[in-house]
Formats: sequence, C-alpha cells, structure tokens
Amino acid sequence: MGRHTVAAPASMPRRRIVMSIIGAVAVVALVGSGVYLWVGGHLNPLLAAADGGCSEPEELVVVADPTIAPALTEIAKDFDAASDGCVATEITSQDSADTAAVFASGNAAADAWVPESSVWLDRMNATATSLGQTAPEVEVREGVASSPVVFAAAATKATELASEPVSWTRVLGGALPTILPDPEASAASLAGLYALRGHSSPDDPRQFAGAMIALGKSIPASTTAALGALNANDAPTIVITSEAQVAAYNDEEQAEPLVAAYPTDGTVALDYPFVVLPEAASSEETATAEPEAEAEGVKTRAELLDDFEAAVRDDTDVLPAAGFRAPDGSGTLDLAGIGAEAPTAEAALDGAAQLEILRAWGVLTLRSRMLAVIDVSGSMEEPAENGLRRIDIFQQAAVGAMQKFSGEVELGVWVFSTARNGELDYEDLAPIAPLADAAHTQQIAGIIQSLPQRLGGATGLYDSTLAAVKRVRESYDPEKVNSVLLITDGKNEDENGISLDALLAELKKMDDPTKPVPVIMIGFGPDTDLAAMQQIAQVTKGAAYSASKPEDLGIVLVDALSQRTCRPNCG
Repeated sequence: MGRHTVAAPASMPRRRIVMSIIGAVAVVALVGSGVYLWVGGHLNPLLAAADGGCSEPEELVVVADPTIAPALTEIAKDFDAASDGCVATEITSQDSADTAAVFASGNAAADAWVPESSVWLDRMNATATSLGQTAPEVEVREGVASSPVVFAAAATKATELASEPVSWTRVLGGALPTILPDPEASAASLAGLYALRGHSSPDDPRQFAGAMIALGKSIPASTTAALGALNANDAPTIVITSEAQVAAYNDEEQAEPLVAAYPTDGTVALDYPFVVLPEAASSEETATAEPEAEAEGVKTRAELLDDFEAAVRDDTDVLPAAGFRAPDGSGTLDLAGIGAEAPTAEAALDGAAQLEILRAWGVLTLRSRMLAVIDVSGSMEEPAENGLRRIDIFQQAAVGAMQKFSGEVELGVWVFSTARNGELDYEDLAPIAPLADAAHTQQIAGIIQSLPQRLGGATGLYDSTLAAVKRVRESYDPEKVNSVLLITDGKNEDENGISLDALLAELKKMDDPTKPVPVIMIGFGPDTDLAAMQQIAQVTKGAAYSASKPEDLGIVLVDALSQRTCRPNCG
C-alpha cells in the first residue's frame, strides 16, 4: 500500500464548520429536556444533551510536531468549544522522527499527523520497508502552515554578523561558524543540508562531504540547546533552524533574544502537511455507527477531522502569532527578531534527495574508533612538487582532518618504518582514546608536530598493518566503527618481515563479520604499491586510496571518511 496526495484547490479551500448546515434550514426543537438540531429533515442527536452539550463527545487524536503542537492545541480548544462539547480534540506533541518510526512499525494509533516536513513521510516509508513492514496507508494533504529555514543568531551579534553576506556559500566554505542540530531529528537541519548541497560544486562532491564532516564535529543535544549556545560564543555564530523555532525561543522571554538572518543566496521552507490516517480514523466502532449516523445527519469521525483541518486552515491569528507563514509561504509577521515579509523559499523539496543526504550524514558522523598508522620512513623527507617535504604535506592534511573530527571520535597514533622499536617496525605513540579528552588531543597534536624529527629507516608496511589490526581487535568496541587508517608514501621494504601472501592469509584467518576492522589505506606520491594496498583493503573490507600528488592528501582523507558504507566497492 502506498500513499497519495489529496490537495484542496488553492483558490477554493475546503471550509467545513462543525455541525454546519449545507442546503438545509436549521430548526431548534425542544424535545423533553434535550436540545436537538434539525438538519436536512432529521433530528441530529450529536448535539443532544441535558445542558446543551453531549454526553459522549467524539474524540479526535492528532499527533503534531512539537514546533506546531502548541498552536494546534490552542486552535483545538476553540474548535471543541464551538461544538458545545461534542468533540474532544487531543493534540499529542511528538518529534516527527519518532512518529515516523512508530507509524512505520504499524502502530498508527491516531486520526491525523502534522509533521514538520513531508520528508518524514518518506522516512516513514523507508523505515517500514527496512523493517519488512508494509508502508502505512495515509492520505497526504497540503500543508497547513510553512516556515522558512533561516540562520538564527544572537541579537547582540547581529550587526557584526551582517558586516558580510550571510549565505549558504559561506557556511559551505567554513567561513561562517555554524551549529547544526542533528538532522536525524530536525527537518530544518535536513532541509538546510539540502540547501547547502544545492550551493556546492556538482563537479566536486568532496566539498559537500567535507562541510558535513565539519558540521558533524559537534552535534548539540537539541535545537533548543543549540539556540541557547549562541550567546556563549565570542565570534558571531549561527544555528540552522526555522523561523518558527526562533519565534518560539524568543517567546520564552529569554534574557538574550535571537534574530533570524535570511540567507542572501535563497532558502528552503518546511511545509507541515496534514496527514490523515484512514485505518486509525475508521475504527470498528465508528465503522459500525456510520450508516446509522449518516441516516440521521450525524457527522462521521472522518468528517469531523475534515472540519478540524478546515479550522486550522482558516486560522489567521494563532499560527502567525506562533511564527508560521501561510502554506504558500506568504504572510506578514509582527514578531521580535523575525522579518515582517516572507523570504522567497523553495517549498517542494526532493524527499528522496533528503533521505540520501541523511544516509550520508549518518555515515560521516558515525563515531569512530580509529588507529592511525603513519609512515615515517626516510622517503617522507623527499620534496613534493610544491617544494615542501612529503612529511610537511602530511602534517598540514592531518591538522585539517583533526579539526573535522568530533570529540566522540577515539583516535590512537602509531608511526612505522623499519626496526623502530627493537625488532618491531612500528611504535605506539598514543593509545586509542576519545578526542574529547583535551590532554589526549594535545598529545596527538604534539606527535604530528614531531613527525619530521622521527623520520628514518625503510618502509615496514606489512608487519605494521598486521600488528595494527590485531591491536584494534584486542579492544574492539561494538558501539563504534573500529578501523585502521594507514598512510604511506611507499611500498613494503622489510625483507625480513612477513610477505604479502602471508599477510593476506593472516588477515583472512582473523576476519570476523561480527567484528569488522577495515583497513583504510592511503598512499601518496609516485612510489606507492597501490596493487598491494588494494588487496589488503579487499580482504579487510576496507578501501585503498591513491593521492597522485601529496598535496591531494587532504581531499583523499575526506573521501576515506565519506565512503564507509560503499566499501569494499567504492567507485
């Protein structure tokens, strides 16, 4: 079963009022102590009650994203009051990501759902497929509101921030300090990444991948936490979020309010679709009662749900006061920190493309446990084409990579050549530990700076590779991606060490599909043995990369980090 879209014409929106009378004259008749409404020739018992209300109001359950749930709750109160107590509408606030997961598992116990974005419907269907479930049958209607994606900034930093264009291009290049709430939970963040990709070079996918790695370095606990951190930063910093979330934050009477900065190179918008869940709305009890109800002029539960949707669409006060624009993106707002006029924003976002971005984000932000094994053989002192030594080029790339890593990444460092530590070709300089530990990070930075003083010897590639895989396996963490990252500029030169065939045999023997330890090999310079590296990578389900010029090492490092899910068959 799939889903389809039913959209009311823009020029003639569906407007149903609870207990409306269409083509009939209403006559109120006093019968006993109850009040009845005469509709189309029938007494309507839905409004019958001793005191003008209903003894058993019809209950409607609407699950809504927390960003819009408070506004819908306020609208629902007026809607229920207008029914004289004959309808009880419950608005359940739940993160759209959580709702998508719940509905995908087959537990759609609600009448309707208002997610933050249509992308969560695509996520729901994809999740259902992955669970072996049939995607829930839902009716997707047009959005009841919209909210453009903006850059939230501290009001005190607004003038300084505006001294340069505030744009996606600057975010992409790392020139504008940016905080991104987790797109796994925030449609605004995911839509922001979609916009960011649209401004990246189509000829260089590494540009967008590198930007995501940088944005994923520190993921705040929530959007609220991200917004709250803005005033603590010395440099002007932005949070990718929505207008409505900026309005909600400021509505809490924060000591330091925020402003919405609008990207100069355009933006996108969240659409808040109204999703009807037919199976949940048509319970057995309702289905049994509907024929009799139809005969007596009583509205069905589905019709009452239509009426609530119409009430939301007709609202011109509550939603704008909460920072929402009209479904088509229009509307004027009068809220502190928010622009009065709506920005031009793309609303019809490609759901499949957003899910692709989300999968890439999941790969790039996987918390790694990595042992970096660095070649410090004498050839690393040879000059590259730009005049710098190969080791100098590696230092620059390593510093750049370190800046992109999250504090949750665990990293250890070995160096290798030949006979570095007695008969061993490798030397353990730093244990595998979290980069969140400032002392550990400082230790690794010191090691990188000291590499030129450690050069010497030949390339003991095979023994070092085998020992590194064994070390990572000794303290394997099933909650992380455990891997070996080996960087070399040459080929194995240890005549007394293990052969390539023996190495491959040992790696095959050690292989455990439940505890994979891929070896990611990066060779740079003209002397690398790419064929041997590829065989090692294939056996461990890792990957082998070649930087034809040492200057390309930084680009290749991004590739190595961004292609985890395609190994060992990365293109």
